[in-house]
Amino acid sequence: MTSLSDEMFQALMDWNPVFATLVGVPGWDDRLDDLGTDAHQAMRARLVDVLDRVDDCGEDEVTRDVIRHQARFIITQIDARLVEHTVAAALTAPVANLLTLSSQVDFSRRRHLVPEFVRQAGRRLRETDRRPLRRHAVNGAAHIARFLDSPKQEWEGDVDVRTELARFRETLLSLDGREDEQAGLCWLPEGEENYAKLVRDYTTASYTPAELHRLGLDLVASLREEYAEIGSRVWGTTDVAEIFQRLRTDLLWANEDDMRTSAVAAMERAEAEAPRWFGRLPRARCEVRLVPEIDRETAPLAYYVDAAPDGSRPGVYWVNPLGATERSRTLSEVVAFHETVPGHHLQLSVAAETELPNLRKFAFIDAYLEGWGLYTERLADEMGLYSSDEARLGMLGLDAMRAGRLVVDTGLHALGWSRQQAVDYLRENTVMPDAEIQSEIDRYVEMPGQALAYMVGRLEILRLRAEAKAALGDRFDIRAFHDLVLENGAVPLSTLGKLVTAWSGRV
Repeated sequence: MTSLSDEMFQALMDWNPVFATLVGVPGWDDRLDDLGTDAHQAMRARLVDVLDRVDDCGEDEVTRDVIRHQARFIITQIDARLVEHTVAAALTAPVANLLTLSSQVDFSRRRHLVPEFVRQAGRRLRETDRRPLRRHAVNGAAHIARFLDSPKQEWEGDVDVRTELARFRETLLSLDGREDEQAGLCWLPEGEENYAKLVRDYTTASYTPAELHRLGLDLVASLREEYAEIGSRVWGTTDVAEIFQRLRTDLLWANEDDMRTSAVAAMERAEAEAPRWFGRLPRARCEVRLVPEIDRETAPLAYYVDAAPDGSRPGVYWVNPLGATERSRTLSEVVAFHETVPGHHLQLSVAAETELPNLRKFAFIDAYLEGWGLYTERLADEMGLYSSDEARLGMLGLDAMRAGRLVVDTGLHALGWSRQQAVDYLRENTVMPDAEIQSEIDRYVEMPGQALAYMVGRLEILRLRAEAKAALGDRFDIRAFHDLVLENGAVPLSTLGKLVTAWSGRV
């Protein structure tokens, strides 16, 4: 008899079958997600049925919590109809995401489905009362144009995918897109309600958008003291404005190859130190690769793709060298720690190598997943992994970005900020180069609420660690704490709290 967690896992992979292939789960290699309205409503009904049965399903409490979250999360995505106005971001816009992933996973058994997939995406854009940002429609069209101008890709085979892509590009260019002054969800039908649900699902916490906005403002202000302390050692100044300016103009990359070399060195230091901080370490290896040139304009600056569970493929840390010589090399180590070890590679590989149900290994719970990644950026400093104060300034730089995300995401989607207001805030309060600010803001617009998960998750992990240490005193073992957090897979933060409290009472 199929368990409810297995039913939910099936639904999760049906919702995103390319992800199944990406992480090495067999059974979905000949499928693409169905973007049609009828298919989405059928999935919604399927998940409502799961929720109706979860209380009496016989699964353990943690698994029930994960089932509830995953079902509600997909329902929220369907109800928000994000597919109808998400057209540019490579990790979320359906067509842009397909083009990006086509170079990373085997499309040979699903390429015949691509033309209809693209047609569906076009129909959803043409038939909706939602509109993307005009700039995003133009950027999405430019991404497709770059693909159409490139040589035929091996994955296309004998299927004509380019005719439909050309038509989709024309659809994008014909849309009456929103202006930058109306960038957030609050300007769209049911936007306020949809954003509140997205905030709930991404953070798995009870914060309101207003509370998160204030938290971000306070965190950004507190970081200025740390900038002054480290800046005084590096450049002999405590003037934060001067430190910001020097971080934007000094310590830049000389070339693309140096980015990869630095990332590999940081990861290798972390792997050597990890046994002192973790009892469970992954068997899977991790490689560092540069994002293919055709995808660099739309890909994130860095991201991680899971190792295959059967060991056939290592985890891959993808580094985007776009604009390398205009970007600060101080960020290299902190991003490597976040994405590889002790961050996502360690986190996801440990979970995948447990005997947990598949749902627990592969659940999308960003507050846990990205909260851990951000937690490990500071943990790396405790572990003595940063090679210099310059690298620690990079750590502060990403802290400021994640704190700024709380301000900007809520500003855009709840408070009605214009895109330019969001850009100006990050320019004033972070050291991000302008190209990165523009890319980040576009990501927040098209992934409402996701950017909140990082800082909310890290603060909760830190709070739980402090509580456990206070309860256990000399019996507190950091290796055991980390193993507890990782060996249960992705869980809502409230569930993690129950696990840590129970563990503290047992030790």
